[in-house]
Amino acid sequence: MSEFLNFDLLPVDNERLANLCGQFNEHLQQMEEYFDVDIDCSGNRFHISGDVKRSKAAMQLIKKLYSVADVEVLVPALIQLYLNETDENAVTKEVGDDLPQWQVKTRKGPIKGRGQHQQEYLDKIKTNDLAFGIGPAGTGKTYLAVACAVDALVNDEVDRLVLVRPAVEAGERLGFLPGDLSQKIDPYLRPMYDALYEMLGSEKVAKLLERNVIEIAPLAYMRGRTLNDAFILLDEAQNTTIDQMKMFLTRIGFGSKAVVTGDITQVDLPREKASGLRHAMHLLEDIEGIGITHFDAHDVVRHPLVKKIVTAYEREERF
Repeated sequence: MSEFLNFDLLPVDNERLANLCGQFNEHLQQMEEYFDVDIDCSGNRFHISGDVKRSKAAMQLIKKLYSVADVEVLVPALIQLYLNETDENAVTKEVGDDLPQWQVKTRKGPIKGRGQHQQEYLDKIKTNDLAFGIGPAGTGKTYLAVACAVDALVNDEVDRLVLVRPAVEAGERLGFLPGDLSQKIDPYLRPMYDALYEMLGSEKVAKLLERNVIEIAPLAYMRGRTLNDAFILLDEAQNTTIDQMKMFLTRIGFGSKAVVTGDITQVDLPREKASGLRHAMHLLEDIEGIGITHFDAHDVVRHPLVKKIVTAYEREERF
């Protein structure tokens, strides 16, 4: 069923309209392709034709983009982020939801969840002592968790950050890598450094690392410790064994918050070893105080092609 929608964007602001539409209307074309509708505009008057639900979703997004066009410079990459919020379910309902709109403040400005699952993820991190973020690459699991960790540290909610990764990836062994232990494990921890540098600046991160306020370490270094008043993040948790996952989860002390992220479709452990993340998902899902968020291809916030690649792999794994 098709519908013709006519609406005006008010107040009239030519700069905001130009920002919304993009050069040669490239942003409108991007939305047309995504929603499979036709969008025409004359000044501030818009006309959309196509499937009823998709036309309404496109109209809602255009209005939302117009409302932020005076404070954000809209580019195709940012338009794609907003389009990612309108997944298959969002096409049938209002853009947005009833979750609290958490924002994490950093030196580069506030960071907020894009889409239903990111907002749910932030809510579960904020309201639970232990949260899991599970899903494919490019969904913002690690980035948002590091942002929450930095926010907790800056607001004196915790005394330190402990960021952890298992040093096992893509079938490689540390012994085959050049350098001393520090040089061997550094590449595995680099994504966390990158996120911290972006949010705090390299100089401040260096000082906090020197004072041990921020600790970035391989999972093996956690054994035998109890971490109080800390924000603890375990990244790439699909590469933990069941014993390692149990060891990590029992490190949580008083006043601490832990976040575990991973993608159970990219396990790099030997075939005979079960993933500790997969095991923990089923074992802990009904325990109060633990929040689990599942991301999927619709949540990918990288290049649009990444979403299509993830979807193709998800489809192949179902058969």
